Amino acid sequence: QVHLVESGGGLVQAGGSLRLSCKAARMITSVFNPSTMAWYRQAPGKQRELVASITGSSSLNYGDFVKGRFTISRDNARKTVYLQMNNLQPEDTAVYYCNTIAQDRPWGQGTQVTVSP
Repeated sequence: QVHLVESGGGLVQAGGSLRLSCKAARMITSVFNPSTMAWYRQAPGKQRELVASITGSSSLNYGDFVKGRFTISRDNARKTVYLQMNNLQPEDTAVYYCNTIAQDRPWGQGTQVTVSP
């Protein structure tokens, strides 16, 4: 039973854009809406790291490496979190996951983002 469903990854050239989506399929609205949701990524051979987070009141936080290139947003009616990624670089290549900031939901499959030079 899948809790978090990520989609939207793909192969792009450096400088390209992708928009990732994460559906919190098994979170009820009353839990999702106030939850701080986050995007994480894990590159081969590296630890999973926080990319961005958004609180229930839409306060935002980003990893230092984002440098204004990514935007996290949420649609509470759809229980969905988005990550708009612009000016992608090869070092952004990773599997991208979403979860609560507490990481208290089972991890989904993630969505692969591959950026070619």
